[in-house]
Amino acid sequence: MASTNLTHSTIEHQTKAVQQEASDQEDHDFKELILSLPRENGWITPDFTFFQGFWCVSTLIQPIITFQKQFQAKDSDILVATLPKSGTTWLKALTFAITNRQRFSPLEDHHPLLKSNSHELVPFLEINFYGQTLDGIPQFDMSKMTEPRIFGTHIPFNSLAKSIKDSKCKIIYICRNPFDTFVSQWIFLNKIKPEELPEFTLEEAFERYCKGVTEYGPTWDHMLGYLKESVARPNKVLFLKYEDLKEDVNFHVKRISEFLGVPFTQEEESGEVVENIIKLCSFEKMKDLEVNKSGTLGLNFEKKYFFRKAEIGDWVNYLSPSMVEKLSKIMEEKLSGSGLSFRSD
Repeated sequence: MASTNLTHSTIEHQTKAVQQEASDQEDHDFKELILSLPRENGWITPDFTFFQGFWCVSTLIQPIITFQKQFQAKDSDILVATLPKSGTTWLKALTFAITNRQRFSPLEDHHPLLKSNSHELVPFLEINFYGQTLDGIPQFDMSKMTEPRIFGTHIPFNSLAKSIKDSKCKIIYICRNPFDTFVSQWIFLNKIKPEELPEFTLEEAFERYCKGVTEYGPTWDHMLGYLKESVARPNKVLFLKYEDLKEDVNFHVKRISEFLGVPFTQEEESGEVVENIIKLCSFEKMKDLEVNKSGTLGLNFEKKYFFRKAEIGDWVNYLSPSMVEKLSKIMEEKLSGSGLSFRSD
């Protein structure tokens, strides 16, 4: 009996040793990978790293790799994909309200969007589920999500988990005029940056943006990746422009519902369900909610910072004529032949 116990103990010890060795090797390989990647000074962290063709903070690389390896998409899943400051908060709210309108009437006093920020209702895959936390515990439990599950992501299309690309899950993508996106990012990131890091001047940030060095950028590569897939698989990816959504939100809310396979019925339209969803998710409504005026999200980002102006063309108050000319030329070159264009006047 003693011999058997010793054997079991030895096997257990050897197994742990092998697992630890594999873990150590994986950790070593990851550190070697990080050191081999191009780097630039970051906006809200000491550095940005160029990984899989896009720029991101170094601490997100491991979560993204884990997400790519482990995430198993369901055919009923919905993914809201965006670049930061491109209408993410609004599109998440609209998608949640449209998808869950049978469970929660947009007129309901206790609607989740009146009690929670849309980033809490539609969490980011790479940040909230696979991101690193101080206690090592994920911020959200995927197993407790009701279906259809709705996720958010800033990751470029090419770097999404294979299960997302191979499944029948739906992707809704929104982009915004890079002029406005840049200004909004610059203001937002200077608000949330750690105190020990210096503020980026508008000129410094602009030069980096033009080089593509921005979160999940280059911006044009990010947009073109999703645009290309929306053309190849229109039933898989719905491509939206922030400016179009602002111009005719009623039309696009119906378009989103049809894309998701839950079109509004004649009865719902006559009952003004569409209009009520639009009002519930409006910038003015969400910004005025107490839940969005106080409290923090994720890494202590104040919720109020997610609601600034939501205006089209605010960039004219910040960018010089030479900046406008430079970015216009870059966009014209990068987006040439894609059919995608933005106003610069």
